[in-house]
Amino acid sequence: MRISLPYGKGSKDLEISEERIEGLLYSRTHEYKSQKSESEIVRDALRNPIGSESLEILSKGKKKIVIISSDHTRPVPSHVIMPEVLATIRKANSDAEITILVATGAHRASTDEELRDKYGDEIVDNVRIVMHDSKNEADMADLGTLPSGGSLMINRTAVEADLLIAEGFIEPHFFAGFSGGRKSILPGIASYKTVLANHCAEFIDSRYARTGILENNPLHIDMLYAAEKSNLKFIINVVIDQDKKVIAAFAGDREKAHYEGCRFLKGLAGAEGKKADVVVTTNGGYPLDQNIYQSVKGMTAAEASINDGGIIIMASECSDGHGGEEFYKTFKDGASPEKIMKDILERERNETVPDQWESQVLARLLMKHEIVMVTDAPKQMIEDMHMHYAKSMEEAFSIAEELLGRDDYRVTVIPDGVSVIVE
Repeated sequence: MRISLPYGKGSKDLEISEERIEGLLYSRTHEYKSQKSESEIVRDALRNPIGSESLEILSKGKKKIVIISSDHTRPVPSHVIMPEVLATIRKANSDAEITILVATGAHRASTDEELRDKYGDEIVDNVRIVMHDSKNEADMADLGTLPSGGSLMINRTAVEADLLIAEGFIEPHFFAGFSGGRKSILPGIASYKTVLANHCAEFIDSRYARTGILENNPLHIDMLYAAEKSNLKFIINVVIDQDKKVIAAFAGDREKAHYEGCRFLKGLAGAEGKKADVVVTTNGGYPLDQNIYQSVKGMTAAEASINDGGIIIMASECSDGHGGEEFYKTFKDGASPEKIMKDILERERNETVPDQWESQVLARLLMKHEIVMVTDAPKQMIEDMHMHYAKSMEEAFSIAEELLGRDDYRVTVIPDGVSVIVE
């Protein structure tokens, strides 16, 4: 049996005996077909907002309109969404000063090339684009305190807007439950200090901070509060398939539209777990598999469908290396995953360090499972992070077999680990 696995901007083939396969877990978003074009789907959502007045009505009379937009690390089809949003606003208010605020969260700034790839030349050349810098305190406005006790500092460009809008996409998220909606604010345009407080060890350790869970999720509760205090008035979130094409869109109230989108996605992305000794997964290809940091997300899908002591094989290009210096150093300098986890759990909320949350999840995985990375990242980097390096799927299976000490193992394959909610 040959299974195509997303890898960078291409794919890797996995050839495996059908008799060995325990389960093949797909999101049904990849099978969902709409009779409308991507632009029509977005346009219809804007015309039929959920729990909100239309964007045309909200835009009238406003001087400063800010549109929060995801950065280069997210496969949001902004080249489809943004023209529709801009056309809607300009039709209602041609005099408005429009700013696109790129929600980098704690990531690096997007390059000009990445912006043009995301929006197209016309938008980059004609619309004011501001890059959020979470570490620039002068850019932040103090909005008080989060329910968790952390300080709430949000980008001043957004806070000073007459109308604040956010575009994005909804996918399963490994500790926030789902992406989209309120995440455009926190972590999207929040101060690094606010992100650190929200992503504290206590919250990441919560059994509710898992893929597909919103109720009682402590990170989600903080994020909702941040969105409310920032006066996020309107969102347009899409759901995409494996080709990064829009299959559905949800516009309107920041909470009601987002929840409707989450319900839609959960109905398609839910997959019954099939426990196996070896689980193969990916991070869905480019842009989500640019680095090891992001690839932890796809690994958590394997975690939910693996036997105790099983082996995770992760296929992720990682053309950008580790993706976080502190994340890398935590493992390079750490004696063991157990010691890394102990150090993290002993930190209070305001002692959270950069990239700690990703380190915490990876340490949790490594405490239970050996991980084999099929990647273009340097071998030494992978080994520094307590994982095994393989240059091909064949080599990865040889390593897995050696680690298991037997050849009668079963395999579950999750071709796109970030698109599935394993139940």
